[in-house]
Amino acid sequence: MKLYPGLDFGTTNSTLALAGRGAAPRLVALEGEHVTIPSALFYSLEDGQTYFGRAAVFEYVDGAEGRFMRALKSILGTSLMQEKTAVGRQRLSFQELIGHFLRHLRVRLEAEAANDAGIVADQIVLGRPVHFVDEDAVADRQAQDQLEAAARAEGFRHIQFQFEPVAAALYFESQVNAEQLALVVDIGGGTSDFSVVRLSPERAKASDRRSDILASTGVHVGGTDFDRLLSIAEMMPHFGLGSETADGKRRLPVWYFNDMATWHRINTLYTPKILRDIGQMKKEAAEPEKLARFEHLLSHRSGHRLAGAVESAKIALSAEDETLIRLEETGLSLAAPASRQRFDEATGELVGRIEGAIDAALAEAGVAAAAIETVILTGGGAQVPAVAAAATGRFPDARVARSDAFGSVGLGLSIDAARRFA
Repeated sequence: MKLYPGLDFGTTNSTLALAGRGAAPRLVALEGEHVTIPSALFYSLEDGQTYFGRAAVFEYVDGAEGRFMRALKSILGTSLMQEKTAVGRQRLSFQELIGHFLRHLRVRLEAEAANDAGIVADQIVLGRPVHFVDEDAVADRQAQDQLEAAARAEGFRHIQFQFEPVAAALYFESQVNAEQLALVVDIGGGTSDFSVVRLSPERAKASDRRSDILASTGVHVGGTDFDRLLSIAEMMPHFGLGSETADGKRRLPVWYFNDMATWHRINTLYTPKILRDIGQMKKEAAEPEKLARFEHLLSHRSGHRLAGAVESAKIALSAEDETLIRLEETGLSLAAPASRQRFDEATGELVGRIEGAIDAALAEAGVAAAAIETVILTGGGAQVPAVAAAATGRFPDARVARSDAFGSVGLGLSIDAARRFA
């Protein structure tokens, strides 16, 4: 049987799945036995190797000398895609960096194909958010073109795209036994997407499902945005955010701290000029010890370690009312309290944008909230209690289905690939 791949290249995690006509989809192990892989790279200056996924995170957290990259999907369609960044002695474009990660996944696909002659490795369906870039159709199209070009450069010859929430619906549909109207809520690492879809065992047999997709909306809000606001609220004040100069005449510039709290902006701070700027600010600051901590982040390239600690606290607050954000390393020891209440207050605007996008999906579909029979929650961000409440609160009579948080999109993309290419 021919098997076709679907690839969910995510902001924080990625998956690769295979499916054939009439065959259940399956995820491919991408890192040991793990079927998910963090969308991260580490370019080691110690041994010259490139590490991917958990191995990349380990090398970075372990203190190896090198360059750590994560959340590259967030850069698609932005002006950063036109820039190059230093990686050891090379200067690489962000499209090349994304290509390196896709190449690693293609190597895993080819290894799988070596054991199964039925796997078609050069045809693939890639997932994409409803909007890579909000309210900018040109930039949104550029983002898809950039991702396609990166994939094509790594050997994928026949490339199709499918909306990520639609893919999640296709996977869930394999479990339904009667027609229903579903809302798919996909809260990813960088975007949140919503689709109103008609599902049924009979409709599942059709190769063209466009008429069953009543609406697809999205907003550029995802898990990394929740990380950013949690960091700004609870951690950046310990590094100088909100501080004044010693003469009390002005506050310190905020953009340094905003960038340090933003996954895909952290690496842009690691320059001699920024280090000099912070050193000068420390001399002028009323609380120089806080700027000394920021200097440490720069000189030790600890920004992503801090971001990882914030992310861990966000996950902890999904189950707990209070936690600590800890960063412990040579030269810096910090443990800051964080509470569910303050987290909800800091991220209320993000939740409001998600609610607005859900309302827009219902309006586009021309259906009332009462008509939704099932709400399908997927994506890691859907684990945030305030997000889950916002996604389900207007549908009190609907079944809430918590799909595979990290695998459902990839599985659905492979189902779509089998329908398109078989």
